Amino acid sequence: KMQRLLLYRFSVPSFRFLSSTSKAYSDLSKPFDKILVANRGEIVCRVIKTARRLGIKTVAVYSDPDANAVHVRLADEAVNVGSAASSDSYLRMDRIIEAAKKTGAQAIHPGYGFLSENPEFVRKVEEAGLVFIGPSPSSMRAMGDKIESKRLAKQAGVNTIPGYLGEVNDEASVLKIAKEIGYPIMIKASAGGGGKGMRIAWNDEEAINGYHLSKQEAKSSFGDDRMLIEKFIDKPRHIEIQIVGDGQGTTLYFNERECSIQRRNQKVIEEAPSIFIDTETRSAMGKQAVQLANAVQYKSAGTVEMLVDGSRNFYFLEMNTRLQVEHPITEMITGHDLVEHMLRIAAGQKLKLRQEDIPVNGWAMEARVYAEDPTRGFLPSIGRLRKYIEPTTELVAGSSDSSAVVRCDSGIEEGSEISVHYDPMICKLVVHSPTRDATIAALAKALDSYVIRGVAHNAGFVRAVLEHPRYKDGNITTNFIAEEFPEGFKGIQLSPHDLQQLSISAAVLHARRSVVESFTTDQIVGYVRPTKFQVVARVSQPLIEEEPSFSDPIEVTIDPKDAAVASVRVNDKETRVESDWKSGNAIFSASVGEGERVIVQIVSRNAHSYTLQFMGTFFIVDVLTPREVELSKFMPIVKKDDHSNSLISPMPGSILAVHVKPGDQVVAGQSLIVVEAMKMQNVLRATANTTIKSVNVQPGSSVVVDEVLIEFEPPKK
Repeated sequence: KMQRLLLYRFSVPSFRFLSSTSKAYSDLSKPFDKILVANRGEIVCRVIKTARRLGIKTVAVYSDPDANAVHVRLADEAVNVGSAASSDSYLRMDRIIEAAKKTGAQAIHPGYGFLSENPEFVRKVEEAGLVFIGPSPSSMRAMGDKIESKRLAKQAGVNTIPGYLGEVNDEASVLKIAKEIGYPIMIKASAGGGGKGMRIAWNDEEAINGYHLSKQEAKSSFGDDRMLIEKFIDKPRHIEIQIVGDGQGTTLYFNERECSIQRRNQKVIEEAPSIFIDTETRSAMGKQAVQLANAVQYKSAGTVEMLVDGSRNFYFLEMNTRLQVEHPITEMITGHDLVEHMLRIAAGQKLKLRQEDIPVNGWAMEARVYAEDPTRGFLPSIGRLRKYIEPTTELVAGSSDSSAVVRCDSGIEEGSEISVHYDPMICKLVVHSPTRDATIAALAKALDSYVIRGVAHNAGFVRAVLEHPRYKDGNITTNFIAEEFPEGFKGIQLSPHDLQQLSISAAVLHARRSVVESFTTDQIVGYVRPTKFQVVARVSQPLIEEEPSFSDPIEVTIDPKDAAVASVRVNDKETRVESDWKSGNAIFSASVGEGERVIVQIVSRNAHSYTLQFMGTFFIVDVLTPREVELSKFMPIVKKDDHSNSLISPMPGSILAVHVKPGDQVVAGQSLIVVEAMKMQNVLRATANTTIKSVNVQPGSSVVVDEVLIEFEPPKK
C-alpha cells in the first residue's frame, strides 16, 4: 500500500486551488466506497488522485503490455482485461463490467477515449446494477452523433455552421453538397473525435480523397464510418465551454478554453481563459452551451466546442459528453475539481452553486507533450524512456515567477514504454500564473527542465510556439501551425544573446566538470588543480546544414572551494554565474549576470564535446582551447548517407496499402504507400517523376523508422 501511495508524484501545490468543489454541495458524504476506472495511463492516475482524496478505493483495468504500468500499481486493485489490441482489452465491455462486479466496485468512470462516449456501454453498466460516472445514454446518443447534435443544437437556439444535416453516402453526394455550400468544406466522421476521420477540402479532388480517407479512419477508430459535411470557416478560433449539470435543474458553465493551437485537428496547447473572448461573448457562449445541455437533460461534466471567427461570431461544432483531456486548465482558473463534480453528481448529489460563483482566477496553459518527432513531420515515436524527470513548481518558480504553479498529469515513469498500440501522449504539462505573459514564461521554463530520453518528443516545438510573436500577442487561429511552420520544425535559430548564454553555460559546465574531476588526480605530486580556463564554444545544430557558430573567447575562473560561483569574462565584460549543478545531473540551471535564469539539459558528453538541449533545441557544443579552434579547420567532414533514390519510412507502423510495383513510372505527388500508425493513415507520395526499381514491403508488413520501403531507379545523367 505504501508503495502505491509513494509511486505517483502527488503534486500538492498544483491541487492547492481545487478547494471550491466541496463547497458546491450540501451533502459532503463520500460519493462511493469503490470505483473502477475503465481506461489506461494518465487519465486513470488523474481520477485516482481525486478518488483517494475523497477516501474512495479504486480498481484499474489493464491489457497484457500494461501489466506493470503506473496506473495499475497506483490503484488499490487491478484486473487484466485482455491483450494489447484495444478491441480485446480496453473496449471489451463485458470484461470491464465483470471486473467491476468481481471487485465490488459500485461505479465506473470511463476517463476519455475508449468507451467514454459509447451509450451502449452506459446501458450495459446500468443493467448490471452499476453507476456510470457520466451522462445518460440518451444524452450521449444525442450529442455523440454529430448529425443529430447539429439538429438539436439548432432547435435549442444555438448558432450552427452552415452544412448538410444528414449522412453522406457516396462520392456523388459529396460533390453535390460541396457545390451547394461552397468550398472550403470539412468532411468528418459523425461519431468522431480527436481529429481522426476529419479532412478539409478546397476542391473536388481533395473532397473525394478526403471522403475516402476519413471514412476509413472513422471505421478503424470508432467502428462507425458515417460521414457529414459542413462549411469550413477560414481563420477560425477553436474555443470550448466547460459545463457541469447535476440533472436536478442546475447546469452551469465553467468559462472557456482556447484550443486553437492544433496540428491535424489535434490540440497541442490550450489555455484558459481566452485572450480573445470578452465578458459579453463569454456570457453568450456560456448561455448557449447551457441551453444545449438542458435540451438533452445533460448530467455530469461535458464540453461544448465552438468555432469563433474574427468578429467573435461563434458556431456550435460538437459536444463532448465526457471529461476533456484539457480539463486541468479549467480546474486551475476556477478552483473546481471536475472529477469530483462527476463523482458527486453520479451519486445523486445536487449542486448549490450559482453561475456568479464560478471565477476566472489568473491564467493557465496546458502543453500536450507527445512522443512524436517534429523534425519528421510529427510522426509517432516509440521506445522505452531511458531517463524521465518531470519539471517541478520549485524549479520553475525559482527561475521566473514565484507564484507559478506546475502540474504534470502523466501516467508514466522512467522505464515506461511508449508503444505502437496506444496514444503517444507522454504528459499534460500545466502551468498557472497570475497573467498570460507570466504563464508563457513559466511554461517555457517547465519545458526547458523536462527531461525525456528514449523517444523523440514535441517539447521543443511547443516551446518554439510559445516564443512566437503571434502566439505571445494572442493573434492565433487553428491555422497557426500550418502558417507559421509550413516546412515543419528543425529547431530554433539562436539570437546573438541566446548564443552567448548557451556558450557561457557550456564553458562554465565544462570548467566545473574539470574542477570536479581534478579532485581524483590532485594526489599526484606536483599537480596543480586548474582554476582558470580559456576556451571558445563551437555551436552547431545537427539538423541544420550550416557552418557552426563560434563564440568570442571566454575566460572562466572558478574557486575550487566554492565551485557554485564562476566569474566569466567575454570581451572584457565580467559576468557572475551561479549554479548548484553537480556532476551527473541532467539539468544545468544557472543564474547568469543580472539574475537571468538559463536552463540547459545535458544529453551526452565526452572529453570536450557536449550535446545540449537549450530552448527546446538540440545543439552540439564543443568547448575548445584557442589552439584546438585553429586546428579544427583541418578536420575532415563526414558525409551523410544518400537516400535520394529511396522511399524511407518516416515512422513505425504497419503497411496498409501499396499502390505501385517494380517497373511502374510515377509522377511527383503520386501516392505510393499508406502507412498506418497510432490509428492514423499516412500517405507517402513520390517527390519527383521516377521509375520504381523495387518494392520491399507488402500490405500487413510492420515497419520501423528509416526502413527502406521502395527503391527508385537512379536518374539518367
